Amino acid sequence: MDRRSLIKNTGIAGVLAAGIAPAVHAQASVRWRLASSFPKSLDTIFGAADTFAKAVKAMSGGKFEISVHAAGELMPAFGVVDGVQQGSVECAHTAPYYFFGKDEAFALGCAIPFGLNSRQMTAWMYEGNGMKLMREFYAKFNIVNFAGGNTGAQMGGWYRKEIKTLADMKGLKMRIGGFGGKVLERIGSVPQNIPGGEIYQALEKGTIDAAEWVGPYDDQKLGFNKVAPFYYYPGWWEGGPELDFYINNKAFEALSPEYKAIVEAAASQAHVVMQAKYDALNPLALKQLVGAGTKLRPFPKDVMNAAFKAAMGLYEEISAKNENWKKIYADYSKFRADQNLWFRFTEASFDKFMQEQKL
Repeated sequence: MDRRSLIKNTGIAGVLAAGIAPAVHAQASVRWRLASSFPKSLDTIFGAADTFAKAVKAMSGGKFEISVHAAGELMPAFGVVDGVQQGSVECAHTAPYYFFGKDEAFALGCAIPFGLNSRQMTAWMYEGNGMKLMREFYAKFNIVNFAGGNTGAQMGGWYRKEIKTLADMKGLKMRIGGFGGKVLERIGSVPQNIPGGEIYQALEKGTIDAAEWVGPYDDQKLGFNKVAPFYYYPGWWEGGPELDFYINNKAFEALSPEYKAIVEAAASQAHVVMQAKYDALNPLALKQLVGAGTKLRPFPKDVMNAAFKAAMGLYEEISAKNENWKKIYADYSKFRADQNLWFRFTEASFDKFMQEQKL
């Protein structure tokens, strides 16, 4: 019996049972718009959205296309949650902690001071309860989330003056994204939440005394070394910040099962590629910055200790008043404790030995 006769006589069920169903089902064309929180000039972090869109198009045979729009094109950098929630755009690519003002629990989907590193964050999201818990939370905002990249541990930012002790942090006006500002406030600094594209001008004019963004590659492109000589590490507020793709829940549910699977696979690809780019590009950029006169400094121990104590106190206070935070942070903190126990014997000791060899 030929294929046409088989379909006519047995129907789709018979075709499936025979194992000769068409490999690719006919799919309707879909067109989405994605609003990024980042400028196009930052090819690593903005580029994750491009990676996502290209993968979706390729895997759908060109039938599912997503146009990617930089911050300010469709809406402001910090307007993307409202845009997705209201359905003004189908999806966005952003750093969840930008929106902690709506609810502190947003920060747990990205990074909190002295939180998970990038591998631990990915483990919590994919194999722990992270994705489940964050999806329950984001449902309140009509959002379905997918991991969309990670920068790895970040640098501690650029300072116009040297930080020798905790006292030097008092009154310091610093651009810092997301939740880290709450901890800086507690050790006497004055946080400022400024989009990436506006930081250089504020630092150059002295409107702010310090600024952090990501790390050497992006910071070099933004030119911060030209207006602030001191470069501190580590970025204790961002040990492994995850970027996310936010998708309007109605738009996502309207997709076929095949298209939903494509979105999930494309997001995972973008997630892996983004950190790979940072890990590959940051070393040379750091060498170039230091070669051009940047003064690399570790944060003083008293700054680290004070910030850690302030962060732990803050989390207790939020847990007492925010049920969303309390539920998610309880799981997050237990996962962090187990991960740090494991990493202490493996990753940390191996890394420390290898770095001492100065190969």
